[in-house]
Amino acid sequence: MYSNGYNIYKTNTVNYASKEQLLLMLVEGAVKFCKIARQAIIDKDTKKAHDALIRTQDIFSELMISLDTKQGDWAVQLFRVYDFIKEKLIEANMTKSIEIIDEVLPLVQDINETWQEAYKRSKK
Repeated sequence: MYSNGYNIYKTNTVNYASKEQLLLMLVEGAVKFCKIARQAIIDKDTKKAHDALIRTQDIFSELMISLDTKQGDWAVQLFRVYDFIKEKLIEANMTKSIEIIDEVLPLVQDINETWQEAYKRSKK
């Protein structure tokens, strides 16, 4: 009973979120799943690591699709950063390399923090 209510709540949260809020949910999810993948690699749980890395890759694919590169050089540069991260995540997934995740995770966290700060400033 409670899980059904929670699922409805989650669905409504996404369905009624603004474009900006959806972006924040995506970047927060990227950090979360990247950390899950890192821990799964440490725990030698290859299936969990694979699933988390695929979810993170999917998030970056969505972020890339959502960028309007006609908005300026900043969007093109951000697209390149997203693409770099996605390629590294693919490599980490193929090799189950903790070193690659340790290289990418700070970038993912920086992107999250940047979008969080941009959202806060836009609300002022």
